Amino acid sequence: MVSTAYARGRSREYQVLKMLRSEGWYCSRSAASHGPVDVFAAKDGKIRMIQVKSGRGRLKPGDRETLKRWAQAFAGTAEVWYFGKRADTVIEIVFEAGSEL
Repeated sequence: MVSTAYARGRSREYQVLKMLRSEGWYCSRSAASHGPVDVFAAKDGKIRMIQVKSGRGRLKPGDRETLKRWAQAFAGTAEVWYFGKRADTVIEIVFEAGSEL
């Protein structure tokens, strides 16, 4: 089976959905989007907008600011989840409503 970058990214997005749902978050994946948000999640009046990156994937110039503007518009949190080749996952908070990030 050939594993494309899209398939690997989609797999990580589904992994994020599973993790969030296990914690009681309502969430949805923005399928086949090339936009700033891959996963939207909501729980107890909180909103999270998540960009998922796997392997060596990183945000393109300007994407961090766009993700931040989305979070500001919804008074939510903007996050980037980086999945390495090993089990390590790094969650970077780009913006959090009510804080001075």
